[in-house]
Amino acid sequence: MKNDKPDYMKSNLPSFSNTNVLGYEVFSSSLDVIKPNIDKVLINTFSPNSYGLAKSDYLFEEALKKTDVLVLDGMGIAIGSILINGKNIKKIAGEDCFNHFMKLADQNRWRIFFMGSSEETLKKIKSRAIREYSNITVEFYSPPFKSEFTLEDNDIIVQSINDFEPDVLFVGLTAPKQEKWAYFHRDLVNARIISTIGNVFDWYAGNSKRPSKIWIKLRLEWFIRIFLRPEIFKRNTKNQMKFFKDVILHVLYIKKIK
Repeated sequence: MKNDKPDYMKSNLPSFSNTNVLGYEVFSSSLDVIKPNIDKVLINTFSPNSYGLAKSDYLFEEALKKTDVLVLDGMGIAIGSILINGKNIKKIAGEDCFNHFMKLADQNRWRIFFMGSSEETLKKIKSRAIREYSNITVEFYSPPFKSEFTLEDNDIIVQSINDFEPDVLFVGLTAPKQEKWAYFHRDLVNARIISTIGNVFDWYAGNSKRPSKIWIKLRLEWFIRIFLRPEIFKRNTKNQMKFFKDVILHVLYIKKIK
């Protein structure tokens, strides 16, 4: 698959530092390189589970490979990079993206839009956000709960976002739905920074909790989640194994993946 973006997807993006991991250009810098005056940037996260899902979902693979900034959200990708490239990549989870751009928004008096989740969760998010970041303006939209949006659904979502004209759009629809939606609507929404952050909506609203910072710092967050949400671990294991299998095949020169 070619990684060149079609003309309508191109923007004045600066050149970011990336590391290739099994054909995916993974962001290997700091979010600080994304300047407040950037024209438009789409940020997605990448994990072994994402890799496995994309193996059988062409549109998801395209969305990940053609995103502007693909950040590492999974220790397995870092291990893969070390084995393949001899280079570690710093983890930047969805929550890291959220915290970074919320602080930036507060400094610059930006407008923030949340798309995804339920009306109740979004109200909790808005209430907490305006309490913790006094200089921002917040709005949200709760899309219909269905596996796939209709053209009419998407028109309403895009219109709701564009009427507000946010500086930052956070999308939380779970993977792979959120990544595909953000990718295919990237240039239809009037938002300069688009970031898919999934479970962060529930964490920030207080519906669920992320493991403590010590586990995150030790890169053992995935291990704690096995006990907190064993059903997710079981559901994702097959996809994760696809990633590690391809890493081993690649490293042993049995199957070169570009």
